[in-house]
Amino acid sequence: MAVSNYGCSLRQAFNFEKDSQVLVGHLSSLKIGDTEFAVDTELTVPTDFSKKKIVAPISDISWQGGYADPLYITCNVSTANQKTAALLTHTNLSKTDTIFQFEVYAFDPTNKVYYLAFHSNSTDMKGLVLKQGGDLAFSIDSEQHHEVESPKNYTMQIAIMPQEIQQALQFAVSNTDKFSKQWGVAVG
Repeated sequence: MAVSNYGCSLRQAFNFEKDSQVLVGHLSSLKIGDTEFAVDTELTVPTDFSKKKIVAPISDISWQGGYADPLYITCNVSTANQKTAALLTHTNLSKTDTIFQFEVYAFDPTNKVYYLAFHSNSTDMKGLVLKQGGDLAFSIDSEQHHEVESPKNYTMQIAIMPQEIQQALQFAVSNTDKFSKQWGVAVG
């Protein structure tokens, strides 16, 4: 199985430059249990240069390629979302169901445009926070990340395994070459 790993530029996400041709990722929405993260960071959409409010820019997202394999996401959240995440990590997180959307943009050097390289197709993906042993794969830094000083941002990591339903992750290797892969298996 092909491993999908996208290391994205935080600098490009926060300070988009049209002549820079690096990966950019957005965590568009995130809800864990009953807690919805604020859509409070306005960034540039690389495909059309419009502005869009999101939960956080993604610095890294990976997937091993199996139907039941989790998505590993590292992103940088606002101060408000840092407080939300910290509260979740310090309380009993009994509801680990997640609903989220994401996009990773890459540059097509042949067609000279950004395109969606890995994304949820503006569809709510349904998962569960991965449990490793007795611990949940969910963490938030208490100290500010310093690669981009303004706005203040904090590194958050989460691993999300699929719920027991069939969903599709969307991929592309250029502006025109697109495909999808199954994430999750329907049970029952």
